[in-house]
Amino acid sequence: MPTRPSPLVDAYDDPTAEADLAVYRATYGLPPCTTANGCFRKVNQSGQPSPLPQSAGTTGWATETALDLDMVSAACPECHILLVEGDEPTPADLAQAEDTAVALGANEVSNSYGGTERNGDNAFAQHYSHPGVAVVASSGDAGYGAPNSPAAYPGVIAVGGTTLTRAGNDRGWQETAWAGAGSGCSAWFAKPAWQQDTDCPGRTVADVSAVADPQTGVATYNTTGRRAGWAVVGGTSASSPFVAGLIGLAGNPSAFPDASRFYSDGAAAGLNDVVGGSNGNCDGDYLCTAVEGYDGPTGNGTPNGLNAF
Repeated sequence: MPTRPSPLVDAYDDPTAEADLAVYRATYGLPPCTTANGCFRKVNQSGQPSPLPQSAGTTGWATETALDLDMVSAACPECHILLVEGDEPTPADLAQAEDTAVALGANEVSNSYGGTERNGDNAFAQHYSHPGVAVVASSGDAGYGAPNSPAAYPGVIAVGGTTLTRAGNDRGWQETAWAGAGSGCSAWFAKPAWQQDTDCPGRTVADVSAVADPQTGVATYNTTGRRAGWAVVGGTSASSPFVAGLIGLAGNPSAFPDASRFYSDGAAAGLNDVVGGSNGNCDGDYLCTAVEGYDGPTGNGTPNGLNAF
């Protein structure tokens, strides 16, 4: 069992997080993950069990938290989970929560939030780059345009999104780019050496992807906030923790100081290359259209086992 935690960073407190997670895991036959058995831990952005932030209430953050917990559980049922709750959804509070997650022994950290990149983001990028720790972030749910931070940070694995529909092929599924998946060309962060696409002079988002379409979404259980009980939820807030969970399952987080591993020659065999679908208008360019090889909405593809991890 992976004993180093798989942290999730969210804002505000989800007071029913542990109880709701227990329902989800029991429903799907996953082993219990509780405070009592040492699998689950919840702290504030300073790493303390109290005081916790104000309740998420009707802000929508409780749904985000439940989705994070459920998706990392689905991907890695044996992973320990650390939930770090920021006081507010501000860049400074979430950056502090990120550093706390790493200080408490993170293998990988999932971040299902973001905002359009802007001048000044460089001040926070360092909080999302930690040697030996894989940092994962949602690419966003607004389609093609200016990319989101922290997904655009050079040390982050930016996770895009796809739509899955049943098909009669060998895989049993047809997969295309989700129309809402965030992608774009950074105006603030330079193109890393491991990224070779030609139509973007800066950092291109995304790097890798997983299912995100709310119309073909995932089940979550949450009793705090607007959605009480079971709901089908999507967005790249689902794909990010799922990919983080797979990194935890593979047990090789030190291989992800950034997203470069997904661009290596050996990674292609472990990823499903997604072809078809678009998340915006870019005259058919790969920045908003899923094409053979790398593209913005789906990156280098979706997980096909653990070979790429």
